[in-house]
Amino acid sequence: MRFYLMKNATKVFGSRLLSTKTFKKVTHCIFDMDGLLLDTELVYKKMITQLCAKYGHEYTDELMMKVLGGTEQRLSEILCKELSLPVSPEQFRDQLLKLGDTMLANTPLLDGAERLIRHLHKTKVPFALATSSSERSVKTKVAGNEELFGLFHHMVMGSTDKEVKFGKPHPDIFLIAAARFPDKPKPEQCLVFEDSPHGVTAAVEAKMQSVMVPDPHLDKRLTTHATIVLPSLAKFQPELFGLPSF
Repeated sequence: MRFYLMKNATKVFGSRLLSTKTFKKVTHCIFDMDGLLLDTELVYKKMITQLCAKYGHEYTDELMMKVLGGTEQRLSEILCKELSLPVSPEQFRDQLLKLGDTMLANTPLLDGAERLIRHLHKTKVPFALATSSSERSVKTKVAGNEELFGLFHHMVMGSTDKEVKFGKPHPDIFLIAAARFPDKPKPEQCLVFEDSPHGVTAAVEAKMQSVMVPDPHLDKRLTTHATIVLPSLAKFQPELFGLPSF
């Protein structure tokens, strides 16, 4: 049986006005990590810019949009092909991981992330992580917040999880994350939190609703497929989706 929440979602969040929508009740939450929970996007941009410059190339905004939200393998494949780099995708990825061992260490949390995670845990709402990063990269990034990330029921790390055949914008990672909850919720019972257009596309393909917290400079036309768009997780209202309110 499906439950629907008839809510008027015309509210001002920061400087963004949301149009009226009907949201469906959910029971489980699935979170992306980079650029949503952790402030890593600028660091990644510096890392990739540094590697591209090493081979005499510029890491443009156009290239960044092509790789945003994808696995480490896919990112490396795209850049090596687009820039005709004199290294294999595997070699490029190895260099990226090595840079990340130091540059991504103890990445800070973004606004509203800790409050929301602790609230869901306290109110016994099941939640999982679904990140395109590898296990090695995740360990580095969460080192300063191990207790908080230990509250997640499970983590699906797309770059090293053998069950994730295709990364975002394909739906694999979210469907696998849902299937690993003990009660195996249906896709429509899951709410995805994302920051990238590819990630939201993956959620749509998985038949899940999505909360998008995009980079403020992202073209607004790339956010229209999200269920709701917010300036930060701090503005999320759980009750809109039938979850316990703060």
